[in-house]
Amino acid sequence: MRLSKYYLPTLKEAPKDADTVSAKLMLRAGLIRKTASGIYEWLPLGLKVLKKVEQIVREEMNAAGSSEVWLPLIQPKELWEESGRWAYYGKELLRIKDRKGAEFCFAPTAEEVITNLVRRDVTSYKQLPVSLYQFASKFRDEIRPRFGVMRAREFYMKDGYSFHADEESINKHYQEIYDAYVRIFTRCGFKFKPVEADTGAIGGNFSHEFMVLADTGENAIANCPLCGYAANTEKAEIKPPVYPAAKDLKPMEKVATPGAHSVEDVAKMLGRKPEDLIKLLVFVADGKPVAALMRGDHELNEHKLKALLKASELEKANEEVYVKLTGSSVGFAGPMGLKEKGVKLLADYHVRGVVNGVAGGNEKDVHTINVNPGRDFEPEIYADLKIAAPGDTCGKCGGRFTFTRGIEVGHTFKLGTKYSVSMKAEFLDEKQKSKPFIMGCYGIGISRVVAAAIEQSHDANGIIWPAPLAPFDVYLASIDADINPKVKETAEEVYKKLTDAGFEVLYDDRAERPGIKFKDADLIGIPHRIVVSTRTLEQNECEYKARTSKDTARWNLVEIAGKMKEAAAK
Repeated sequence: MRLSKYYLPTLKEAPKDADTVSAKLMLRAGLIRKTASGIYEWLPLGLKVLKKVEQIVREEMNAAGSSEVWLPLIQPKELWEESGRWAYYGKELLRIKDRKGAEFCFAPTAEEVITNLVRRDVTSYKQLPVSLYQFASKFRDEIRPRFGVMRAREFYMKDGYSFHADEESINKHYQEIYDAYVRIFTRCGFKFKPVEADTGAIGGNFSHEFMVLADTGENAIANCPLCGYAANTEKAEIKPPVYPAAKDLKPMEKVATPGAHSVEDVAKMLGRKPEDLIKLLVFVADGKPVAALMRGDHELNEHKLKALLKASELEKANEEVYVKLTGSSVGFAGPMGLKEKGVKLLADYHVRGVVNGVAGGNEKDVHTINVNPGRDFEPEIYADLKIAAPGDTCGKCGGRFTFTRGIEVGHTFKLGTKYSVSMKAEFLDEKQKSKPFIMGCYGIGISRVVAAAIEQSHDANGIIWPAPLAPFDVYLASIDADINPKVKETAEEVYKKLTDAGFEVLYDDRAERPGIKFKDADLIGIPHRIVVSTRTLEQNECEYKARTSKDTARWNLVEIAGKMKEAAAK
């Protein structure tokens, strides 16, 4: 491809609202342009990378025994009502009406449509298992789109689904897809890690996230160096600490704490440490209030709380609920007396170790000191409710967690019968008994993969593409071609030789200064750069430089195709 005919509008500076390395470089390198908040146009260079990711994914999904389909982006309300998600999905679901007033949504995911498809055509265990996948644009109305294409409202993904007669079948296929994902991200040239994860709004009972490791990653990953267990911090299982029997318990006493709502304010006012405080958080789970206790320096993990309660919906209580349950507002609410009022009271394991602590006094501007679990309140359940953090130990073996950061690019779920039961998607087993399909769900954010590659591999000059994802293999530049016809002639010959040898070449034949060409070459990140100039032709040579190297080399023009094959194989 000749750059003079290629649409590649690069920028010297990134727009001010670009908030990540990948967003800045994708905009500067002419991969994308912003249409509206969270909505982007993909330009030729970006689309080439996107399609390379797509093809790798397609090949490995086919090899895993899954068949490609094309599902509608506009989906009828009725299907989402069957699954119960029309109301549950909330404001992220973009709802629309046609000219007749019928309601639809712009698909954020495809569980309902794929379940409807299979339930109409698959009726017997003899037709199972079935595994289908698609590539499609999706839309989720994010309240605050950010991170460029990584947290966009419109995005491109591969979503796959499988249908099974029994647990043995889905376990086998889940592992096949898991292995396919490992091959996909290995082929993409990533340093990555599969970790256990929460199932979120998709539902199900088991899932893994595939994380591209990057210091700028939005997700924290807890790793156990002893047993190899890894999970995102929302899922990571923490070993319950063992505390000695408490001694020298002091009598409770109420103290004035005017205006001190936060843990930090209360600790400072009373001369205590944050870990001495017991904070009470009230939620509404499936319409019923529930209270959770955390140590002051710890953060509650809502995913763990929701799973413990087996709740379909969980949301933070408003001020009115706090006042009704405790008699005070947020910040001054404490656990004393709640159990007697019939409120479900849960506590994280670490609360058990607080001795003569501080809790809300259930009165405005009042806290209670010398509060002790077991004596002054008794939770219904102690459980692992905190987000994993430095100092925590692995729930599998007791090893101390280390932490890295990553970008989620893929997610696999065992959905069980969540959708097949609600949508009455059933088959006849060997005994002609009707049973619901057991389902799996397997997603990869294709557009996120492109951004993740840049977050993991870049420098101060621009993108450094891993070779399998690079939009072109070689950047070829001619220097002085406007004043030296031999340079132009030779560059054309090199272009043909490399193209005939099977390389994708971006030939920079623009009448620009060398500095501009080289800056653009580094910015767009093509793995190999070849330069033909008057100076190199004096020795019948060209100049070669790898994007990852500071050094240049001279190649004889006669050997250029062979030399390029050697360099590409390294």
